[in-house]
Amino acid sequence: MRGQVARVRRGAAALAIGAGAGYVCALLHTPIPWMLGPLFTLAVLRVGGADVAAPRWSRYVGQWIIGTSLGLYFTPYVLREVSALWWLPTAGAVFAIGLGYVAGIALARMAGFDRTTGIFASVPGGATEMSILGDRFGGRMDRIAAAQSMRILIVVAIVPAAITAAGVHGADAYLQGAKTFDGIGFAILLALTLAGSVVCFRLRVPNGFVIGALAVSIPLTGMSVDLSLMPSSVSNAGQCLLGCALGSRFQDDFLRGARRFVTAVVVTVLLSVALSAAFGIGLAWAAGQPPATLLLGTAPGGMAEMCITAKVLQLGVPLVTAFHVMRLVVLLLATPVIFPRARAWYRRRYRRHPPG
Repeated sequence: MRGQVARVRRGAAALAIGAGAGYVCALLHTPIPWMLGPLFTLAVLRVGGADVAAPRWSRYVGQWIIGTSLGLYFTPYVLREVSALWWLPTAGAVFAIGLGYVAGIALARMAGFDRTTGIFASVPGGATEMSILGDRFGGRMDRIAAAQSMRILIVVAIVPAAITAAGVHGADAYLQGAKTFDGIGFAILLALTLAGSVVCFRLRVPNGFVIGALAVSIPLTGMSVDLSLMPSSVSNAGQCLLGCALGSRFQDDFLRGARRFVTAVVVTVLLSVALSAAFGIGLAWAAGQPPATLLLGTAPGGMAEMCITAKVLQLGVPLVTAFHVMRLVVLLLATPVIFPRARAWYRRRYRRHPPG
């Protein structure tokens, strides 16, 4: 009983601090204030030893709200536009696989651990899913989880700030399908998307609460069933909950005795950001699309975080969402097939041509 009360207090404190940080950042007009404010504040407090941690449900509720909100942009017109550009998310997914291997091998060499751990720590898929897959193939789950968390933290620190500093905002006119708020319609929308999220979660679909909400809200919007728009206050609450959950991943011993590892992760993530930006801008030039939109689509950040950035800055929400959903699906399906074959090829090559 005492332990349960302590957990409730820790959770309440984390959410209160996160909400306060989000509010302050919103007043200061920082990029993506309601997510980045709670994320960095709680991460710093956790590393500093503060006994605060967002409750587990905060991540799921935040993902559910965000997934519901993103799906409302997929109007019939947008679906036609995005489906005609299917090759862009496909190219982005293929690039992400190559990027994960390049950054992973570099990380392994710099940090001094095995390539399996390095690759699964660097592939820009879901942090939880990559940790589980890496453990299955003999990688170190703790290092993979830590590196994946750092990857998201670094990318969301750099990419939104860089785009904001460049003055890019509102490059397209994508709007939610519904134009007005309807209380009953909103309640029905949330109930339907929650049901989809729970089903996907029970089926162990990666990022189930985001994917499940999208799986319901996209078809509804695509069929012009516009129940209600998503109020900005609810969207901000979802961002805040997700930021609190991400910040709570960090532990007080995170930096202790791991300087080489942390340095290697920072360097390889920065390398990944630079390569992704170059690829995204090149792809935008080839397709005649806004560079900032494709930069967000190819960025090695988390799906929810990059899509939130696109939503707040009005930068092609549907296309960015399509990029990250495609990448997640391809990485999770292809990695268990590609990795063992790549490892077997490398071992054969190593035996024939040993280094030195």
